[in-house]
Amino acid sequence: MRNDADTLLARRNGSDAGFTGTNIPAWLDLPDPKGFRPKRKYETIWISDVHLGTRGCNAEMLVDFLRSVECKTLYLVGDIVDGWRLRKGWYWPDAHNEVIRRILKMAHRGTRVVFVAGNHDEMLRDYAGLTFGGVELVLEAVHETLDGRRLLVTHGDAFDGVVLYAKWLAFLGDKAYGALLRANIVFNAVRRKLKMPYWSLSAYMKKKVKNAVQYVCSYEEAVAGEAISRGFDGVVCGHIHCAEIRQFGGITYYNDGDWVESCTALVEDLQGHIAIIDWIAETGGQTAEGIPAHHEAGHHEAAQHEPAE
Repeated sequence: MRNDADTLLARRNGSDAGFTGTNIPAWLDLPDPKGFRPKRKYETIWISDVHLGTRGCNAEMLVDFLRSVECKTLYLVGDIVDGWRLRKGWYWPDAHNEVIRRILKMAHRGTRVVFVAGNHDEMLRDYAGLTFGGVELVLEAVHETLDGRRLLVTHGDAFDGVVLYAKWLAFLGDKAYGALLRANIVFNAVRRKLKMPYWSLSAYMKKKVKNAVQYVCSYEEAVAGEAISRGFDGVVCGHIHCAEIRQFGGITYYNDGDWVESCTALVEDLQGHIAIIDWIAETGGQTAEGIPAHHEAGHHEAAQHEPAE
């Protein structure tokens, strides 16, 4: 076997099978598997709350989505990697590696990739301003749409009263939410055996808890209020795992959802219109290779579009 020095020298000389002569991994230039879906072309895509490193992450569905699209700019709007969970125990299957590979391939092939660090990957916030593998790491971003609107792009945890005022409660809630997602998998396995349709226990309980607690402040109003106070035309965020497009006064609030429960993304088309893509609803909960999502396709709404002016 080669020692570390030999391996390093081989990589520098471009003779290592996994690396090119410019120290770029060779897999970045490998052709993609032949797709079963025609690629959609977008100006911009926003995704958040992937939670790589957790069992609830629908990594296969995200890879399927990313293989099906092309865009000029990809925003990763926080909580892409779940550092909170990884600190407690390592969980990182091949599908989670493939998400990272897919994002790096997009950056290598000309897509501008901007990573807005969230609270679950807050360990990256210390490195804001740096670029890794073509991925720009920032605390927040400003996006200008093709029709001339300026949007604030932020993960949104700074406006969540639970995280802002009681971080210990947020950690407790995260642990309880993880247990609820595991219970949801068992619960629906039993329902399948009984020939009953999918029903999201976790979504139901989360909605009930939110209705009871209502947080310390109204999250959506707080995020929209920040955008208004700073003179933006709209705001794009994630964090609460609820994809939505709403009007608040003169600005538009966009939430791109998550890749744990709903598998949603926010997209800007080539005319500057923004819509929510529900990937489970569009694919029936299966990838092009036939791999099912963790959460089967249930009663999902069609893609939500911007409210009329």
